[in-house]
Amino acid sequence: MSSYAAPLKDLRFVLNELAGLSEVAKLPGCEEATPDTVDAILEEASKFASEVLDPLNHSGDEEGSNWSGGEVTTPKGFKQAYRQYAEGGWAALPFGAEWGGQGLPKLVATAVEEMLTSSNMSFSLCPLLTQGAIHALELAGSEALKKTYLGKMVSGAWTGTMNLTEPQAGSDLALVRTKAKKTGDHYLISGQKIFITYGEHDLAENIVHLVLARTPEAPEGVKGISLFVVPKFLPRPDGKPGERNGARCASIEHKLGIHASPTAVMVFENAVGYLVGEENKGLAYMFVMMNAARFSVGLEGVAVAERAFQRALAYARERLQGKDLEDGKTVPIIRHPDVRRMLMLMKSQTEAMRALAYVVAAEMDFASTSKDKEERKRHQAFVDLMIPVVKGWSTETGIEIASLGVQVHGGMGFIEETGAAQHLRDARITTIYEGTTGIQANDLVGRKIARDGGATVKGWISALRGFDQELAKSTNPDVQAMRSCLAAGVQAVSDAVDFILATAGKDPNAAFAGAVPFLKLMGITAGGWQMARAALAAERGLQAGSDKQFLQAKIKTARFFGDHVLSQASGLAATVINGSAAVMALAEDQFLAA
Repeated sequence: MSSYAAPLKDLRFVLNELAGLSEVAKLPGCEEATPDTVDAILEEASKFASEVLDPLNHSGDEEGSNWSGGEVTTPKGFKQAYRQYAEGGWAALPFGAEWGGQGLPKLVATAVEEMLTSSNMSFSLCPLLTQGAIHALELAGSEALKKTYLGKMVSGAWTGTMNLTEPQAGSDLALVRTKAKKTGDHYLISGQKIFITYGEHDLAENIVHLVLARTPEAPEGVKGISLFVVPKFLPRPDGKPGERNGARCASIEHKLGIHASPTAVMVFENAVGYLVGEENKGLAYMFVMMNAARFSVGLEGVAVAERAFQRALAYARERLQGKDLEDGKTVPIIRHPDVRRMLMLMKSQTEAMRALAYVVAAEMDFASTSKDKEERKRHQAFVDLMIPVVKGWSTETGIEIASLGVQVHGGMGFIEETGAAQHLRDARITTIYEGTTGIQANDLVGRKIARDGGATVKGWISALRGFDQELAKSTNPDVQAMRSCLAAGVQAVSDAVDFILATAGKDPNAAFAGAVPFLKLMGITAGGWQMARAALAAERGLQAGSDKQFLQAKIKTARFFGDHVLSQASGLAATVINGSAAVMALAEDQFLAA
């Protein structure tokens, strides 16, 4: 079974050539992100991922987390690994110094997060939710809440959760029934939550639940939801965990994948909770956590794809099977054209997804720290447009790549011992939690395009058409082929956007029936944009005498992405524009051919 090796060369290329790390490092508060510091962080994160987390991935999947009497025990080695994670300062990477953080940009933290997730997705889910909880408290928590919780959470001593879903309230949070009754300076929380990632575990000394609930006088629907901090142990005046709160784990789920990550059913029985922000504004605060989580889940798609590709590549180079089409000799399967096609699909799409995610991470840094208010607003609009694309496209593609990894292994891919199957099982949840692909697509079509009249997406389309002039200067035939594919993709997006804007108001079923194909169209076009940028950057590097083998591969990989992935754009646009009638054509009873 092959080991994980962080793709540091590509990470550095994307950080520096595509995401603009040098410009991000000039932002207020990001000055610590010097080239030497970032290189050292990447190297150490790579070691932690490959030497500590990767060896626990397969064993953790086999053992899983176990529940007994309300307590959860994580797999062997996880507790020690988490201690090393916290002591190494990895939890503190992207947060402010006032809470003990290292103050590094989101862009740098994203590269580290990818490595940790690639090496052990189940482990990485605990820090993922904690970071979202920290962001929500930073935004809306009182000074007292911040002082009590943020330092502990940033250090990794305490972890955090999101408690949204209930048995009757999945994505429709208007149906939340958990109650919150004010008593003195706190509230008593009662209700049940399900699907709570790391809702109970043995990694840290306290767990800080962020819980959606309703006060007795709250209005119906989402306008009546408030957000509360409900700790597992009530903090004592000295800051240490004290009395056990009325928040208990009733069970954990038995899942298709991510076995080492405990997914808890949480029962709150008059649990002490503290209001975050104002009553009835909880959904807005929770969206801070949700958007952070959606980006991170999109990054999970990238990370699982990278790991599946590495495993498939190692197997393809070693597995002797079949005859060479030219000389008739038995060869490693990587010599066969169809296996090579699958590996190139894995490699090219992983690189495209990574580049897009890192560029969006950089935009997050500009949106949060630029000095100019209008500049922050402009960057945030782009982030808002691309979050559902990063989440939806990257996770759907991550599943496809993990499935290709099984296919490259052939029959051995269906056997658990090779490890290929685990990536497919683990990846399958990514298109579901933090909003399904359909929800991401509806958000993209409804909120991010129709609501603002397409202003942001049209600005992006205009920028892509301007970028075509840069591509036109290249004399490389691979770049020119990519240019042609990208131009077709941009036109396809433009045509689909025009259809959505013309249709959403008068026939919403027609506009939303093609939402998921539109999201994929946006994804492959945005990915193609980044691969074309990568090809130009590689050309510049070759002229400067840089790493010839790596840079030539980057250009060839971009060409492959254009020919095999971007070439789907016109068909997807046709589906968006022409396919809605057939989606809604059958009556409900016609689905049964009895």
